[in-house]
Amino acid sequence: MSTRPIAFLNARLIDPERETETRGGLLARDGVIVGVGPEVTRDQIPEEARLIDCAGDVVAPGLVDMRAFVGEPGAEHRETIASASAAAAAGGVTSLVIRPDTNPPVDDPAVVGFILRRARDDAKIRIFPSAALTKRLEGREIAEIGLLAEAGAIAFSDGLRSIAEAQTMRRAMTYARDFDALVAPVCEDRSLRGDGVVAEGLRASWLGLTGVPREAETIALERDLRLVALTGARYHAQMISNRLSIEAMSRARDAGLASTCGVSINNLTLNELDVGDYRTFLKLSPPLRGEDERIALVDALNRGVIDVIVSDHDPQDVETKRLPFAEAATGAIGVETMLSASLRLVTSGDISLPRLIRAMTLRPAEILRLPVGRLSVGAPADVIRFDPEEPYVLDPAELRSRCRNTPFDAARLEGRVKLTLVAGRVAHE
Repeated sequence: MSTRPIAFLNARLIDPERETETRGGLLARDGVIVGVGPEVTRDQIPEEARLIDCAGDVVAPGLVDMRAFVGEPGAEHRETIASASAAAAAGGVTSLVIRPDTNPPVDDPAVVGFILRRARDDAKIRIFPSAALTKRLEGREIAEIGLLAEAGAIAFSDGLRSIAEAQTMRRAMTYARDFDALVAPVCEDRSLRGDGVVAEGLRASWLGLTGVPREAETIALERDLRLVALTGARYHAQMISNRLSIEAMSRARDAGLASTCGVSINNLTLNELDVGDYRTFLKLSPPLRGEDERIALVDALNRGVIDVIVSDHDPQDVETKRLPFAEAATGAIGVETMLSASLRLVTSGDISLPRLIRAMTLRPAEILRLPVGRLSVGAPADVIRFDPEEPYVLDPAELRSRCRNTPFDAARLEGRVKLTLVAGRVAHE
């Protein structure tokens, strides 16, 4: 459908493909980018176009978030497609991959169709359903991966659960490989995690809480990487959180395996000290670890060992969070604050802005084989404008999610998204 052209002038253009920053403009028409760079000036803009003088603000591709929970169907009190897309648009996210652990789970093509129809009717952004690897998320019988992919599922996992049986995981990878489908699980040995609620170590002992060893994640990851070598499947570890997992991914890359990985914005910007005195909004999975582990994650992102940053958006209602720490639900919202939180790394000098934007736009788009995440002529006009230096104090009451369980409650952040375009249409302003 035709849309009014829109032009951004006097902008800092972030190109994640070249990892460059230049001054110039961008012109979008009929849902695609038709001009970008220094040559886009006021003289080159058609008369009917809407002109936006960015006054030095950043213009970048819309963010692509590969992991978020949306409660529809079955848990609409936590989040709906409409509320999640509003929060995402406000945070600069234009493409959102949602988890399959709904009720009923996304293990049937009819559920995929339901989500896509609701997204078409209610969403302000692009919604992509992921589907279950096993039926009913039980880790036993392989789901109909071919039919689910044909219906529109973009990736496959069992949500919060990892598949315990190696033989089942091997069969799932082999089946997925035959359809060129992306296997994207969480990595966790549940028997080794046990009842752990925080990272294992001295801090856990001081708090009197059961710890989760790093090995619970890394053992599952190393098993999966061995199976990738055996089956040749496309594989993406949703979130890694420690140095042992980084080393495992480095070895897999050196061996030429078709494997990638992501990291949660929470593990990238927070550490175990932020849990403080049993702050349940920071009860997360994977748990927050020591500062040395967080620094290692930032270094791995800089080196390209970690490909993607995700919000791990997981709304929880107040009744499940206002409990003793060990009994509280795991998870935090994050799709609206992912960009602002990540800009802390730019302000501290730990990472360049182009490299950061690449990990939240181009790389996830490449892994998912989507045409978005680019700031180039012919690419979809999924574009955001933001001021990376505008300070604000986060007020959870202003967030658009149905829940308020943010780990950045009252935090001092920088980076307001001023405009979000999806296919050339304004989704947030």
